[in-house]
Amino acid sequence: MVTAAIRATESAPRGSDLSIRRLSHRFALEGAPLDVLRNIDIDVAPGEFVAFLGPSGCGKSTLLRLVAGLESPSEGEILCDGEAVSGPDPSRIIVLQDPTLYPWRKVAANVSLGLEARGVLKQQRGRVGETLRLVGLSDFANAYPHQLSGGMAQRVSLARALVNDPELLILDEPLGKLDSLTRLTMQGEIVNLWRNAGFTTLLVTHDVEEALLMGTRIIVLSERPASIKADIRVDKPYPRHRGDADLVAKRQEILKLLGFEAAL
Repeated sequence: MVTAAIRATESAPRGSDLSIRRLSHRFALEGAPLDVLRNIDIDVAPGEFVAFLGPSGCGKSTLLRLVAGLESPSEGEILCDGEAVSGPDPSRIIVLQDPTLYPWRKVAANVSLGLEARGVLKQQRGRVGETLRLVGLSDFANAYPHQLSGGMAQRVSLARALVNDPELLILDEPLGKLDSLTRLTMQGEIVNLWRNAGFTTLLVTHDVEEALLMGTRIIVLSERPASIKADIRVDKPYPRHRGDADLVAKRQEILKLLGFEAAL
């Protein structure tokens, strides 16, 4: 069960509209092309929470990096609110599996990095405290990263993203290294933040249950070069329960698509 209390926002979603068109991507590996993504077409409406599942190494993280503007696709285009993605932008923030906090900077200073980089920290310093309250870390503003648990460090990473008021939050296995109880708590907290803020969210995960508990859609990718095998809607209210019959049926469907019939 997603454990955090969920309060749906009453305002319309303010997140980005995302369109991925005929997207293919390849790398050069020892002088030869390695196809990673093939002919991906996806439309994501403002405020959706889309989870991506697929075999390890199929290209899920590469897709998120392309959406974030950290790389350019070999073919096709990515449009965010109708504009071509040509590089990183504060409206699109990526959170990785490792928090990658600067150990010599206190929590508040780590969270303020984006505001510093944009030259707006002086005017928006109050956002740092507000965001730390959102993730439940107000009492740790002056702590150093080595004084935090793994879950707390990942909350700092989320705060560092949220302080920029993103319209698109990109999550690349952000809970992958957490223990199971902390992971359950963080799943609920991320859903809670998304529901209240209304930003569009993309999540890569290897955990089928995590995708079902958090996402409004689940896109299942094939082996590399990844193409779309299925696009599954999850129309269930929050908080969700693992034992829900519809979720159990969808879990079985997804495991079959991933080639794990023997696990059913």
